[in-house]
Amino acid sequence: MTAIQAPRPRPGLLDIDPYIGGEARTVPHPKLGRPIRLASNEGAFGPSPKAMAAYRELSGEIHRYPDGGCSALREALAERYGLDAGRIVAGAGSDELIALMAKCYAGPGDEVLYSRHGFLMYPIAAKAVGATPVAAPEADRKTDVDALLAHVTPRTRILYLANPNNPTGYLLPKGEVERLHAALPPDAILVLDAAYAEYIDDPEYSPGADLVDRAQNVVMLRTFSKIYGMGALRLGWAYASAAITDVLNRARGPFNVSAAAQAAGVAALADQDFVAKSRAHNAEWRRWTAAELEALGLSVLPSAGNFLLIDFGGRDAEAARLYLKDKGILVRQMGAYGLPTCLRITIGTEEEMRAVVEALAEHLRRR
Repeated sequence: MTAIQAPRPRPGLLDIDPYIGGEARTVPHPKLGRPIRLASNEGAFGPSPKAMAAYRELSGEIHRYPDGGCSALREALAERYGLDAGRIVAGAGSDELIALMAKCYAGPGDEVLYSRHGFLMYPIAAKAVGATPVAAPEADRKTDVDALLAHVTPRTRILYLANPNNPTGYLLPKGEVERLHAALPPDAILVLDAAYAEYIDDPEYSPGADLVDRAQNVVMLRTFSKIYGMGALRLGWAYASAAITDVLNRARGPFNVSAAAQAAGVAALADQDFVAKSRAHNAEWRRWTAAELEALGLSVLPSAGNFLLIDFGGRDAEAARLYLKDKGILVRQMGAYGLPTCLRITIGTEEEMRAVVEALAEHLRRR
């Protein structure tokens, strides 16, 4: 009997290692009575009560198609950040927009550049369209502008730059971002992925909107999945030149953002007290957690996001992760990022951070 062969996908797709997110299931923590989920950089307090109310109010309208242009959301974003609403494109999370940029501007024979320990979705997006992902080395796990520029070629179409970076937490200074952009050829697009921008309280920091307004080849990406606590609704947005916005709108799905996500996003933007509270909490407990883990002899990288990257050095990071999991605490393994000796820990609530430090201390005493 002749074996039936499966249809062949486009060349290169089977070379993609699928993205595997942080774990979501484990046993309850013995003291808290629930799992402690610190693997996916979710907001410590969940969503704003205003966003939850807006979401619930739509329960009787889920048979209606959403506004394909996300008009109310784009207007709210424009008002909040002082932007041109006509140059905002909403997406099902910034992940969709990362992929959409590659779909629109790269393909076979092209190169997509990113920093070595950058977000895993960058090389995945490149391979999905047949482009070649190129990883520039980092210096001490910091984004290296000179290394990135050294890897720019006539085939470079997109340079994805997460700032702050995930998973290292490194924040590239504004002057370095501008130096990087100034040296790029005009047909190469700089995509500034500012997923963690709301956690930064430094007046010198810019997520990239000012650079977008001065250049035709810059795109800023933002998300509602982090400080706004809306990861389950999948909502992100891009700010770009009119020309790039036009292309993205032609290629995206006509109803790519749900009505619930749009309504919750508008409500979340109106609750800036919630954002300020979340930002202050994150700064306090990021400092506390870093100090406590360093006191245990662990190496903690400075971070501008809502997470810390912990280097266990000669100790077994995977053994520590599994011990935490047995205690009902989920953190993120980093082998896929080329950081096998590290774990990434999201900044959660006070009781969650105290629990993870206590558990790691117990684990290290046992070794």
